[in-house]
Amino acid sequence: MNPRITAFGDSALMAELGEVFDESVAAWARTLALFWDLGPAVPAYTSVVVSFDPDQVDAEIAERKLRDLVDRGPTYVYEAEPDKPHAIRTRLVEIPTRYDGPDLDDVATRSGMSRDELIRVHSEREYSAIFLGFLPGWAYCARLDPRIIATRLPSPRPRVPAGSVGVVDGQTGVYPYPSPGGWRLIGSTEAVMFDANRSPASLIRAGDRVRFVPR
Repeated sequence: MNPRITAFGDSALMAELGEVFDESVAAWARTLALFWDLGPAVPAYTSVVVSFDPDQVDAEIAERKLRDLVDRGPTYVYEAEPDKPHAIRTRLVEIPTRYDGPDLDDVATRSGMSRDELIRVHSEREYSAIFLGFLPGWAYCARLDPRIIATRLPSPRPRVPAGSVGVVDGQTGVYPYPSPGGWRLIGSTEAVMFDANRSPASLIRAGDRVRFVPR
């Protein structure tokens, strides 16, 4: 689809960049968020919402600015302005992981794998942190090996411990805080995903590469 820009309330705009999740489209959304300087911006899988102060910036001006950024295309941050101080620079973040989750055997069975094979398949892949959301420090990481079958639990658990490693619908991630959750839990980590006294506070940043290292 051609990118589409629409109003998102009185002080925000949404740029829809695609209809189906693709890592290049998600990276484009992150790029737009990084270069938006009129207010906070929130990227997602195929879109980005950008905000502005309508008392300071006319909505038409904000839309023209967003259109200009969109029209530059999905790769200009790398090719045209590689030295920009806030350009995307990916890091590899390794998460030491104990594969001891309560749903490990269930996911292995659903996937037609042994426990050891599931661990190997999950841990040998390098994931992309698509965006952060749900809780501070929660990174949605994709994509799972398509052989791993993990649907949401029929009923979310009322409390998932911090550090739980979960999988669902082609994604994987780590719960940064105790919270309700419906992902299938296959492991745990002692890594602190979010610490307000740390800089940066989030262990994983959008655009990072992530690996789960068995312990």
